[in-house]
Amino acid sequence: MKWQETRLKFITRLSYGDALDKDESGRGEYAVFGSNGSYNECERANTLSPVIIVGRKGSYGKINWSEKECFASDTTFFIDASTTENDLRWLFYGLQILGLDEGTAEAAVPGINRETIYQKALPLPPLDEQRAIAVFLDERTAHLDGLIRRKEDLLKLLAEQRAALITRAVTRGLDAAAPLRDSGVPWLGQVPAHWEVKRLKFGLAAINPVGSNLPLPEDAPVSFVPMTAVGEYGGLDLDMEKPLDEIGSGYTYFADNDVVVAKITPCFENGKGALAIGLTNGVAFGTTELHVLRPNAEMDSQFLFLLTISEPFRKLGEGEMIGAGGQKRVPEEFIKNLMAPFPPINEQREIAAAINQINERSDKMTDITNREIAKLREYRAALITAAVTGRIDVRAVVEPTPEPALADAL
Repeated sequence: MKWQETRLKFITRLSYGDALDKDESGRGEYAVFGSNGSYNECERANTLSPVIIVGRKGSYGKINWSEKECFASDTTFFIDASTTENDLRWLFYGLQILGLDEGTAEAAVPGINRETIYQKALPLPPLDEQRAIAVFLDERTAHLDGLIRRKEDLLKLLAEQRAALITRAVTRGLDAAAPLRDSGVPWLGQVPAHWEVKRLKFGLAAINPVGSNLPLPEDAPVSFVPMTAVGEYGGLDLDMEKPLDEIGSGYTYFADNDVVVAKITPCFENGKGALAIGLTNGVAFGTTELHVLRPNAEMDSQFLFLLTISEPFRKLGEGEMIGAGGQKRVPEEFIKNLMAPFPPINEQREIAAAINQINERSDKMTDITNREIAKLREYRAALITAAVTGRIDVRAVVEPTPEPALADAL
């Protein structure tokens, strides 16, 4: 097949979305679309059905689809039957191969302008072949999307199982037959009879210790940790370093074997936090949006870390946040006054070792599943490109979509 490369300005017109008044949002039968997709409802539509919505500002270049008429917001462009004579579903797939998310900046807000999009080009097949491509891709991408969803469901299940296992381990221990007693703490319930329950500030951990008079040369390199380097439910990216004399004030100090917990929303709710290990010269400075917990001699650092990523700790902390909107933070007093389960130190270490061993197996399965999802998405993108550009004649293709094992080899 040989189709003429045609610029988008000759294929379609991009209509600007409209601003939605605050008193219009939140009710009605029509979905409101922004650059990232549907996010609200309203009582009126400004498109026909079906419609393609293209992100214009913010998450620019994102391509969304609505079978029903909708309200395209003022951060989007839209394409419907009033703005093109071509098959909309074919055009929906065609737009996905153009790299529209590589647009330019408009003013202070990242975005892409209409003229930039108009200069992009697609091979333009006849209308009947456009429809054949759309039908082919609808069938094949639906199958691939189903495979991806099932693997994403597996990831959610693994995460839920891990959370439940950690919570039970740090509140009940490993011995299911251990005698229990009432902890006197509503959220904690019963604990093993030989465990203590204490507030963290009462000898279990120092909260936000000060890093003064460090025994290091002024130009010694130390780890530097922005929030982006803090993992969810564990892990620190320690690639960044700075000389100690360039750190200055205003950063959070922590050291090897400290536990760090993100305090700002949504990082706290998302589980951002880690056990600090392998810091350059044993020291790090990082974002001010971290709380630091330094365990004492009777508190194992790995057990303390598990406690901070347990579901009760995160739920309780979320309920204690202060501030407004995106500036809500978990206060230091919440951590200091947390009534925490406190097994003997040897049992803490046994619990941490057992959970780490189980988590290693879970991590391997999670990594494998994430790689499979990535390969399926790569195959999906390659399939769309091949069909839209005519590298495969969809009218002659009868083979089924490859299963993951075959997709891995592509």
